[in-house]
Amino acid sequence: MQKELIDQSEIKLVGLTARTNNKNEFDPKTAKIGELFGQFFGQNRASQIHHRKQPGVTFCVYTEYASDEHGDYTYLIGEEVSSFENVPTDMRMLIIPAAKYAKFITSSGQMPDVVIDAWKKIWAMSSTDFGGQRIYIADFEVYDQRAADPAFASLDIYIGIQ
Repeated sequence: MQKELIDQSEIKLVGLTARTNNKNEFDPKTAKIGELFGQFFGQNRASQIHHRKQPGVTFCVYTEYASDEHGDYTYLIGEEVSSFENVPTDMRMLIIPAAKYAKFITSSGQMPDVVIDAWKKIWAMSSTDFGGQRIYIADFEVYDQRAADPAFASLDIYIGIQ
């Protein structure tokens, strides 16, 4: 994975959410993210989001951490918006605050393996590897045109750091 340190400005998002944790996500009986992904794409929920800044660019955010990657967190799948006007009642608004991030660009691979492999590498990293201490406010994935083919997908993963 390639890494760069960036200062990211605030991002406004609208999407579907679920409260979960990594332990539950590795058990098909308790996993919620795959089901949320299926609902978002299967029901074309992005088309119901108003004021989309980049239609077709999907954000998956891990936020409201109870502790760290071992605790509960809120997962949001949605799109960036320019305004929070007319948000569908079953969707949530979220602001990712401006912060410093370690941005990782994954190599191309089969979905969801490319994402799972990237996160396993990230979880094994130290503060030195990140370029700062993780802050556990909001980490996120960005799926753009590079992720259109699930057999050869690549994406960006942003890890918030101090």
